[in-house]
Amino acid sequence: MQIGVLALQGAFIEHEHILTALGASSFEIRQLADLSRSMDGLIIPGGESTVQGKLLHDLGLFEPLQKMLNDGLPVFGTCAGLLLLAKHIANDERRHLATLDITAVRNAYGRQLGSFHTIAPFADCGNIPMTFIRAPYIESAGANVEILAAVNEHIVAAREGKQLVTAFHPELTDDATVHKYFLNMLK
Repeated sequence: MQIGVLALQGAFIEHEHILTALGASSFEIRQLADLSRSMDGLIIPGGESTVQGKLLHDLGLFEPLQKMLNDGLPVFGTCAGLLLLAKHIANDERRHLATLDITAVRNAYGRQLGSFHTIAPFADCGNIPMTFIRAPYIESAGANVEILAAVNEHIVAAREGKQLVTAFHPELTDDATVHKYFLNMLK
């Protein structure tokens, strides 16, 4: 299995380490030429959604990536990746790739001091550790969106078809449950 990891900014290396530990190959997407490589799925890491969105446009990656996602390329977005995939952001006029039928709230838990760690159920996989850093949450989801996790009555993980998002950073823990879930989506 070959996974492209958007490597413009954010926690992309951590995703690559987990993929390697799970036996999946990965490569970094930094420029338009990288999109010509064959991939079974894409990971959009946490970081700064505004910076990543700007770089997607500046590097000519935005339209080709959006087309690939609309054509069915499986994608897993964490934190900022969730915001890049959201069709709507309640407290921000900007729209990015807008392929997932959710409305997100950016920086929903406040600034850096509002970051926290908890353990909560994810999908049918049991309890997992969840690390939230200046995290969004999902305010509402479309009819075809499956809710996979909630913390304090806020949706923090969801799936629509081949698109998976988490408001938390599974790549910053030793638990590979969410990455396994994503890889199983590709089978």
